Amino acid sequence: MARFLSESVEIDYEVTGAGPPVLLIHGFASTARVNWWNTGWVKMLADGGFKVITFDNRGHGLSTKLYEAEAYRPLTMAGDARRLLDHLGVDQAHVMGYSMGARIAALLAIAHPERVRSLVLAGLAASMMTGIDGGEDVARALEAPSRDDVKEPGPLSFRLFAEQTKSDLKALAACMRSSREDIPETELARIAAPVLVVAGEIDEIAGPVEPLVRAIPDAQGLTLRDRNHMSAVGDRQFKQAVIEFFKSNS
Repeated sequence: MARFLSESVEIDYEVTGAGPPVLLIHGFASTARVNWWNTGWVKMLADGGFKVITFDNRGHGLSTKLYEAEAYRPLTMAGDARRLLDHLGVDQAHVMGYSMGARIAALLAIAHPERVRSLVLAGLAASMMTGIDGGEDVARALEAPSRDDVKEPGPLSFRLFAEQTKSDLKALAACMRSSREDIPETELARIAAPVLVVAGEIDEIAGPVEPLVRAIPDAQGLTLRDRNHMSAVGDRQFKQAVIEFFKSNS
């Protein structure tokens, strides 16, 4: 992977393939490799004729770790994505974000509409507007001395996933305390790009697809049957819908 400075934060990134650019933004406690490479997304998009740009969000993977919650405001993280496009000389890209990455992608489209050709918001639907409970519980679970000290199933699942991805738990705790800001419907209504909203049918973190579709002027939705927050990521129907969506808007 290569590296660039987003203001004072080092961001690791990778570019694969050739064609219209696609920027992929991973979810909380994940990495570009875990979210996009290991699930086959990068190969599928590159084989489909796209230039695929992946990066590790601040606090994640190989990028700089920060320990103050304020450093992880979603709009700040959207700034990292915009500066990566600047660094690569990409004027406009198709953009897809998963979970936390979907919130970052939406804010990129709101703050810099000229940079987003089309937008996929996945793994975060109605909850982007209504919020997700339990963020402080997750942060405390990440800060606990051991996984054995975490008793609640939800926070424990985040702790186990963070350990699986070999993450910096203190950095993720800071991120969790700041990265779940809701986006009001009035802001979502400003998104000008075509949008595809995708979530699993049984994804309690994402919430239902339709409320977010209704909030965005040029949006359509896809609900993945019998998929939850984790199993939706590599879903075949999801992949096929996204590549068709990007091609139709290229």
